[in-house]
Amino acid sequence: MKRYRVMKIKEIIQNQVIETQEELAEALRKEGIAVTQATVSRDIKDLMLIKIPYKNGHYRYALSNEKQSVMSKSHTAILFQEAVVKIDSAMNMVVLHTIPGSASSVAFAIDHSKYDVIIGTLAGDDTVLIILKTPEDVPVLLERIQGMLKS
Repeated sequence: MKRYRVMKIKEIIQNQVIETQEELAEALRKEGIAVTQATVSRDIKDLMLIKIPYKNGHYRYALSNEKQSVMSKSHTAILFQEAVVKIDSAMNMVVLHTIPGSASSVAFAIDHSKYDVIIGTLAGDDTVLIILKTPEDVPVLLERIQGMLKS
C-alpha cells in the first residue's frame, strides 16, 4: 500500500497545486487512499519533497531534483513491475497495458526517462501508447522495459 500511496503522491503533486499536508491528505482521500496527517508527513520526508514558489507568494510541494535522479530507475522498475501487465508493438509504437488507474503514472515515468528515441506518450486508464522516432527504436525500448520487469 505504501508504494501505491507514494506513487499517487508523486502523481498528485505533479498534476495539482498542493500547498499543505492537509491538501495532500484530502487529494489522497479523493483517490480512495485513507491517510492520517502523520502518514502524509512521513511520506513527505521519505520522498524529500520540497516547497517551491509558484505565484503571489504561495508555495507548493514538488519533487526534489536530487531525489528524482537518485530514485528514478528503481522507482520506475517497481512501478512497471506492479503496473504493467502486457506489452504490444507495431511499426514505431509500443502499447503498455496496465492495471486499471495506473497508465498515467507509467506514462509520467516514461515521459521523464532519458529515452531520447521517444517522441511522446498518451495514457488512458489502463493503456499507454508510446510513439517512437523510428520502427528500429522499438526493439531497444522493448528490451529496456523487459529488463525493468525482470529486475
